[in-house]
Amino acid sequence: MDRTALPEARSTCPYCGVGCGVLLRPDGAGGVIVRGDPEHPANFGRLCSKGSALGETVGLGHRLRAPMVGGVETGWDAALQLVADRFAASIAEHGPDSVAFYVSGQLLTEDYYVANKLMKGFIGSANIDTNSRLCMASSVAGHRRAFGTDTVPGTYEDLDEADLVVLVGSNLAWCHPVLHQRVMATKVARGTKVVVIDPRRTASCDGAEMHLAIAPGGDVALFNRLLGAIHEGGAVDKRFLHNTTGFEDALRAAMNDGGETGLSEAEIAAFCRLWIGTERVVTIYSQGVNQSTSGTDKVNAILNCHLATGRIGRPGMGPFSVTGQPNAMGGREVGGLANMLACHLDLENADHRAAVRGFWQAPAMPDAPGLKAVDMFRAVGDGRIKALWVIHTNPAVSMPEADTVRAAIAGCDFVVVSDVTGATDTARLAHVLLPATAWAEKDGTVTNSDRTISRQRAVLPAPGVARPDWAMLAEVGRRMGWPAAFDYAGPAEIFREYAALSGIAGRFGRDFDISGLSGLDDAEYDALSPTRWPVTATREGGRFFGDGAFFHGDGKARLMPVATRAPAAAPSATYPFRLNTGRVRDQWHTMTRTGLSAKLSAHLAEPFLDIHPTDAARLGLAAADLAEVESAHGRAILRVRVTDAVQRGQLFAPIHWTGETAPSGRIDALVAAATDPVSGQPESKASVVAVRRMQAAWYGFAVSAGPIRAASAYWALATTRGGFRAELAGYAVPQDWEAEARRLFDLPQADVTMLEDAARGTARIAMMQGGRLMAALFVAPRPVAVMRDYLATLPGTAAQGALTGRPPADMPDPGPVLCACFGIGINTIVTGIETRGLMSVEAVGAALDAGTNCGSCRPEIAALLARATQREAAE
Repeated sequence: MDRTALPEARSTCPYCGVGCGVLLRPDGAGGVIVRGDPEHPANFGRLCSKGSALGETVGLGHRLRAPMVGGVETGWDAALQLVADRFAASIAEHGPDSVAFYVSGQLLTEDYYVANKLMKGFIGSANIDTNSRLCMASSVAGHRRAFGTDTVPGTYEDLDEADLVVLVGSNLAWCHPVLHQRVMATKVARGTKVVVIDPRRTASCDGAEMHLAIAPGGDVALFNRLLGAIHEGGAVDKRFLHNTTGFEDALRAAMNDGGETGLSEAEIAAFCRLWIGTERVVTIYSQGVNQSTSGTDKVNAILNCHLATGRIGRPGMGPFSVTGQPNAMGGREVGGLANMLACHLDLENADHRAAVRGFWQAPAMPDAPGLKAVDMFRAVGDGRIKALWVIHTNPAVSMPEADTVRAAIAGCDFVVVSDVTGATDTARLAHVLLPATAWAEKDGTVTNSDRTISRQRAVLPAPGVARPDWAMLAEVGRRMGWPAAFDYAGPAEIFREYAALSGIAGRFGRDFDISGLSGLDDAEYDALSPTRWPVTATREGGRFFGDGAFFHGDGKARLMPVATRAPAAAPSATYPFRLNTGRVRDQWHTMTRTGLSAKLSAHLAEPFLDIHPTDAARLGLAAADLAEVESAHGRAILRVRVTDAVQRGQLFAPIHWTGETAPSGRIDALVAAATDPVSGQPESKASVVAVRRMQAAWYGFAVSAGPIRAASAYWALATTRGGFRAELAGYAVPQDWEAEARRLFDLPQADVTMLEDAARGTARIAMMQGGRLMAALFVAPRPVAVMRDYLATLPGTAAQGALTGRPPADMPDPGPVLCACFGIGINTIVTGIETRGLMSVEAVGAALDAGTNCGSCRPEIAALLARATQREAAE
């Protein structure tokens, strides 16, 4: 089949909140070919490593294809009737607050809207919250306090026009690579300066003029110092201040704030001079700000500085919250949070409630916020919530105190999980599993970080009997007794209703109004181009607040008096380290999608712990050791990376690994469920922990063409092009390594070649069938030294000499993958530097392609160049 003859469909990437446009073409074999959409305003054709690898993640082998009740496959009628009956029974006996929905930024806006309508308008409870609570709730709360509504003031075009970009708690280079490359392009084009404010030195620091290694929790103190310097330097825009209230109180609080920043006076002064002296400044902030018990105050400390100088709502200037999920914004817009109504209306405002209730013709409407995520799962644990529906998220892994959350879900009377796979920690706890359509199979809209609404479009058939989420929710609503309210023919009809409701919000003076789209017919909805809200008869898109008009009752913004508050827990003799958590470049959330891609799994294949060299030496930890990390709430085992990118006394670990991929790497089991008192967002960046070396009796590395059935104290599984690879370790040495290998790979009849040195504690085992290598296991008393990326290519081939652990002398070893977009290894780049005279990142890209797509590996290439230069100078 000529694949190029098949039509392309415009859609949107399902990862972060950048909202990149993609072009999808079915490959004729059940898969899809993906490239960036050059006409989409979010990315103009550029994709990051994850977006580029989307075609590798649409296979059906992992998919849930039919409803399951009690582990037994059943039909839709029985499954949905059971859901409706159990929710109705709980409501009848215990009231509407005995049930809850926990939903996700992976939902499309139409799905989100139906879920919110069902819970708030018809069940009559506000117990619907979203995993966006874990990432963006503090930004929402800060916006509402300052502006009167949850408004993102600026647009991506501001990044093109800024003269200074400040990244606060944002590793933009890894978490939003396409935006980071946009900033870097602006740096080249107009000399834009970049400042990174982060306790950790990250990839985003490459090319930055200044890295401020702030103390955890020191953001309010720093921006209060900036506000004081704005006042003292005469930089206050007094005319713009007429559009605000609270400046004197905010300034007084700032001048009296003696909080620690962890920075020198010279660093603070240099930052303040640069910020004050540059009118076109954009302050981008993300999880390092939001995920804090003082997250809302941090947001308002940033907003105060922009409001005081009038640097908001004009080209190239303003505060900019970048969202972590593809539809975190859409969820906020439809009222997916427990304390909001749809269309940015206020749940506790009687007029707003009455208007929404009347529009929906709803029988009930809660008059108080529901349970936010952390409190919701506490209520599940203590029995107040009897029935729970989890949709496209994995709280048994991703919630703080994850072990407690997992136990709460396991003990709940009735748990429904809608997902694309049953192979998640949360799905395995469900009484009812409902198969949902996935990205590239479903139709609807999402909203990105700069308020642009884009379409996701289906190009692949749904597997089995999988259904869209809106269809499941609507059917349950009909079966619970509300057939007319949930009689939707498709997502276009839902979108029209939602857009019409936003017109009511507009008449209340709210910011979110897309009523201009409420008349779209199905064909116009299908053809909808990326559109930035608001969309009304008189306005489309643009920036907010440059005209000084805000959404509080008096039309003015509020500057908030805020003061530094330390993180909830302080290091102690028992738990002396501060643990920071976050994302890695090539993985997404709990890896149910990215974990299917061999390309993405090759960069960082197991959970790790970054620790400063001084701390590592004191604890007797060396690079590649395994460390036991413990808090008051849980325990993890992680691979050690010794690096001065983290400060002494601080650690970093990624969030992605689960019970399916590395049970001892479930990092949120360590994180305390301390929350911001305003936003309810958990503090995921500042838990306190203890660290010690794992006293492993053996370490192993395995590759296999089939599943690896690991059961040791430590294991981490990753996908390869030929099957799987695994890191292993245990406290007790198995008595028979051949028997252990047969069990590990489930190959009882395979031919075995084995090299064992019992005295040294080493073993190497190759397992063959039909002349092909099926699996290999390498064991040693220390971390195993073999060429992992080479060995990962061997299963399924007629490999010779696999037990050497190294490629033949005449075969170059590319080394661990550094550039995931093009699959280029470290050794290939180093060889190019040494033998071809490649002396710049640009030269490496021109010769090898590395770093020329999403650019997120460019800092690592720069580090290789720096090391090569240092070696040359030393010689």
